Amino acid sequence: MIVAGCDGPQSALSGAGREATDVSRLFWVMLVGGAAVWIVVMGTAIFAVLQPPRGARVGNAFIIGGGVVFPVVVLAALLAYGLSMLPDWAQSGTRLKVHVTGEQWWWRVAYELPDGTLVRDANEIHLPAGEPVEFVLTADEVIHSFWIPAIGGKMDMIPGRTNRLVLTAEKPGTYRGVCAEYCGTSHALMAFSAIVHERDAFDAWLAGQAKPAVVADSVGARRGRDQFIAAGCGGCHMMRGVVELGDVGPDLTHVGSRRTLGSGILPNDRETLEAWVRNPDHLKPDVAMPGYAMLPDADIAAIATFLEGAK
Repeated sequence: MIVAGCDGPQSALSGAGREATDVSRLFWVMLVGGAAVWIVVMGTAIFAVLQPPRGARVGNAFIIGGGVVFPVVVLAALLAYGLSMLPDWAQSGTRLKVHVTGEQWWWRVAYELPDGTLVRDANEIHLPAGEPVEFVLTADEVIHSFWIPAIGGKMDMIPGRTNRLVLTAEKPGTYRGVCAEYCGTSHALMAFSAIVHERDAFDAWLAGQAKPAVVADSVGARRGRDQFIAAGCGGCHMMRGVVELGDVGPDLTHVGSRRTLGSGILPNDRETLEAWVRNPDHLKPDVAMPGYAMLPDADIAAIATFLEGAK
């Protein structure tokens, strides 16, 4: 129970990526080195206070050895160890680039294929296991910080600047990513899922994401599509195959296949979709999307049915 917090989908000490494992190892090495310095320095001080005088030479030897030489040697070794890890983080030649833009308060995502084509998504990151991936990070309006603790270290996302981070996920599974820089009212509600696939499964997923939306063929879904367009949702949201113009809010092409809503904070189900369309500010304070509570309940339910079936 004492170390239960060291495990889980958002633990930096339970590495599922090469870089996270390096960070975890560095933490333990630094902890042991720091503890050794503390023990020796405090032991020297206590010994000097409790023991009777033994002459200046003995006292100076304890002070120089335990208070100067030992800490300098240990700290120099820790510095050298930490610096030796830096070249490993500057990898190149990745097959896949993932462009991520921090918004208030959600994540704009695009996968860059070898031919330069961008496959757009939002609020989820999908990765192939065992291969380095380059993240191209920036932000809109305010500073954010991109962090998947179980896979690797964090990197700031700064408006007008592009930062790059290479991560290698090694264990298939679902992990939790967060914004690690305070960015406004709903900062704590800005998360995302990071899903690591085996390579073949990732390729199949990415190929599916590149296709237009597949809308459920039902009376409710067709009515919801008409209401989605009539309410002007396409002015902010792109849904390839339905509306192609909106680029203000998250891409909704395959929203029905995502695990969560509201940037990682809510389950993706019919009830939540209806609540979000009706009053998103109630679920995520100060969100930019307007509510549509003025619509009849039947129309909101139809829009939710349409979005749930967009896969």
